[in-house]
Amino acid sequence: MTDLPENVCLRVKGELAAFRFLNDEDMEDLPCYFGIREIPAGTTIWKEGDPCDYMAFIIAGRLEVKKETEFAGKQVLVGVYSKGAIAGELCILEGHPREVTAVALEDTTLIVLTRTNFDRLVWERPALGVKFMKGILLTVSKRLRRSFDRLAAIF
Repeated sequence: MTDLPENVCLRVKGELAAFRFLNDEDMEDLPCYFGIREIPAGTTIWKEGDPCDYMAFIIAGRLEVKKETEFAGKQVLVGVYSKGAIAGELCILEGHPREVTAVALEDTTLIVLTRTNFDRLVWERPALGVKFMKGILLTVSKRLRRSFDRLAAIF
């Protein structure tokens, strides 16, 4: 993982809903908390049951997210996440192991926030942490709403 270049910070503000509530001054402080990872297509980013030590924001590429079923070796596709999506946010907030497996479907670029840096952000800059959490909540709420719509369409 490498440090987050400032030009990426400026770009994500308009592209990622989790950053929507941040102003330009807030964005100046973010690079010290985030990193960036380039993931080749086909790479398993994490497996269900792995420790959860970071959340990721997709700025390019797509991830396939799968969940183990009660049938050994069988998984169900939970979703395909693309640019603008968050992955791994639930376990970092709860402190539990990963609930799903994430695989890069194509070359993918992630902005990464580790648990340590998330805690540091909230401790050092509580107002910024609250704005950021509002953005995460908004993003997760939209995903949940789309899930409700898809589920309703089946029945």
